[in-house]
Amino acid sequence: MGLLDPIRRFLSRMAETDEQRYADEIHEWSATVPSTVRIRDAATRSRVKLAGVVRRITVRPLEGSESLEALIDDGTGEVTVVWMGRRSIPGVNLGTRLVVEGVLGEQRSERRLVNPKFEFRG
Repeated sequence: MGLLDPIRRFLSRMAETDEQRYADEIHEWSATVPSTVRIRDAATRSRVKLAGVVRRITVRPLEGSESLEALIDDGTGEVTVVWMGRRSIPGVNLGTRLVVEGVLGEQRSERRLVNPKFEFRG
């Protein structure tokens, strides 16, 4: 039985998709960031600190109400982070690891943090 365990693990890893492996990697990293909660466990309408990786960036260039939106994923869920009045933030790119802190809201069934504090993590 003991000799089969490494083989089973190897076969299990071979059956995983790249997306599953990437989600596992993000989850492992985000779990090591102190004082953060998992996105799936974060309570709406409360102050939260989340760690995740930027999966998508959207610029809304409307005159007078432009914004930068980043979809953050921690392997357990996703949240959209919105910076009002910004078209870009140096360092915020696809794959960037961020820690964001603010009040978690919900708009049209989408969880959002607006103008949160943030820091980059390696």
